[in-house]
This record gives sequence, C-alpha cells and structure tokens, in this order.
Amino acid sequence: MSPDDQQVRTALAADRAATAERVAALTRDLEAIVEASRLVATDDEHDPEGSTIAFERSQTTTLLADARRRLAELDQALVRVEAGSYGRCETCGRPIATERLLARLTTRTCIDCAS
Repeated sequence: MSPDDQQVRTALAADRAATAERVAALTRDLEAIVEASRLVATDDEHDPEGSTIAFERSQTTTLLADARRRLAELDQALVRVEAGSYGRCETCGRPIATERLLARLTTRTCIDCAS
C-alpha cells in the first residue's frame, strides 16, 4: 500500500465516521422536532414568529436523507477498497488520480470519463 493509498483510506474512514455521527445527530434532531410538535397544540403554520415546525421537520428530513445517502456512498467505496477495485475508473479501467480521490472520495470515474 502506497502512502497515497493510506491517505485515501484514512480520509474515507474519517469521512464515514463524521457522516455516521451526522446521521445520528440529525436523527435525534428529527425525533425532538416530532416530539415537540406532539406536545404543542398551536397552529405553527400561521404563526408569524420565525420558521414553522413543519419547515424544520422538512429541512431536517432532507438533511438526514442526504447524510444517509452519503453514508451509503462511503460504505460502497469501502467495499470497493476491500475488493481491490477502489481507485479504478469504472468506465475505462484506468487508475483515478489520488488528488481526485481525495477531493471526491466516493468517485467511480477518472476525470476524463467524468467530463
């Protein structure tokens, strides 16, 4: 394993850990929003004060879906690492530059094929 390979693997592991924590935090936030909406019998849709509970719930749900999608992409990249196919373009089969991998850890194509 070259130093570049180790650098990419370390970045993948760090990104996965941070993304998993983001999923956990957003899940807790969403649960708190849902619980708060159950406890309050106000009509938040017509409240002139700030954002509505519905908006917060929608925004958090979207952020959570994005984080889960990112986590799945990182998990797929780690599977490719274990299979030995990570860092190879799925279109042309050539190696993907380390710089590209570090910038886009879950990429599956080289810069030429992505263009």
